Amino acid sequence: MKDHLRFAAPYWHVMRNELSDPFGGGTAQMPWDDGSNSVDNALARVDVFFEFLEKIGIDFYCWHDRDIAPELNDLAASNAALDAVVAKLKVKQKETGVQLLWGTACLFSHPRYSQGGATSPNAQVYAYAAAQVKKALECTNELDGLGYTFWGGREGYSTLLNTNMKRELDHLGAFLHMAVDHAKKIGFKGPFYIEPKPREPSTHQYDSDSAACLNFLREYGLMDHFKLNIETNHATLAGHTMEHELTVCNNANMLGSVDANRGDELIGWDTDQFPTDIYLTTQVMLCILEMGGLTTGGLNFDAKRRRESHEPIDLMHAHIGGMDAFARGLKVAAAIRRDGRMSDFVQARYSTFDKDIGAKIEAGEVGFEDLEKYALSNPEPIVASGRQERMENLLNEFI
Repeated sequence: MKDHLRFAAPYWHVMRNELSDPFGGGTAQMPWDDGSNSVDNALARVDVFFEFLEKIGIDFYCWHDRDIAPELNDLAASNAALDAVVAKLKVKQKETGVQLLWGTACLFSHPRYSQGGATSPNAQVYAYAAAQVKKALECTNELDGLGYTFWGGREGYSTLLNTNMKRELDHLGAFLHMAVDHAKKIGFKGPFYIEPKPREPSTHQYDSDSAACLNFLREYGLMDHFKLNIETNHATLAGHTMEHELTVCNNANMLGSVDANRGDELIGWDTDQFPTDIYLTTQVMLCILEMGGLTTGGLNFDAKRRRESHEPIDLMHAHIGGMDAFARGLKVAAAIRRDGRMSDFVQARYSTFDKDIGAKIEAGEVGFEDLEKYALSNPEPIVASGRQERMENLLNEFI
């Protein structure tokens, strides 16, 4: 089970999320944090974070550069602060055996990125974003990170009235190619991930869902260098199920990692709740087992406690619940695959394509004229039932 359940904790939610919302300030009790934007405070957080990881039994973690170290008055100072924290992270990784699942750069919080980073209309901002990603990628490599993620929270638009979409997408494609080139230069071997999300904070984000990301990667010649990091809550916001988004990735052999959370379908924003739905975790693990299991990626709990769950112990409860839900989902998914009734039914449903005219269709050996001749010389097709209710009952049987 441990091979398949590669759990990771996000530094931004565990250590930095104050549990504020649009209607009120933070409620989180963080007695280890003095509230300052100092390097000393950032270094103190590292000890607490690794104590949490050891106690909870999580072997991987993820970070944004501005989560682990403060953004100071200029880029050089920010880089120096990042270096100091990375040095301590490296020591703690060696002491504990915990690994960095992936790193990333925060190109969405600072006002300079209000109109995007790699898609900003301002070339100076674009250059600053490139410098920040360069540094974050180097730090990820220094920590033996297994991957590097791009989330385009500001890479999109609020209105097309002031946007040259083609130019912005061309700039984004060039930006990612530069990242690929720099990774080769520094010897970074891990994959790059793009994380789809349709909107928020932008009205429309260019990485809106799996299909859009795959189309972008194909168009700009990046398919060999990227895979996708799929988040449940982002799938919901895109109007899809997590099962759909994972299946789209699997079909293209492009699933790299998973942000394991859930959203509230009654709320139209990214609620980042911990996963507790066994149906959801079963569907996720069925998709992951179908691809042979995760390799470089993992199950990152990009989830936050509810605002009323403000005590430190609630961090434990939240992650334990998420891990148990996925463990149960893995057991159910493995049992379904071992039983075989569901996969056998799906295979039988498409059996007419395994021989005769169906086999010729799949082999590309016929055209419209051949198919017309076949249709005219055969009786009206008899279509078998899809048995949806039976399949749903079968899933319930295992859960």
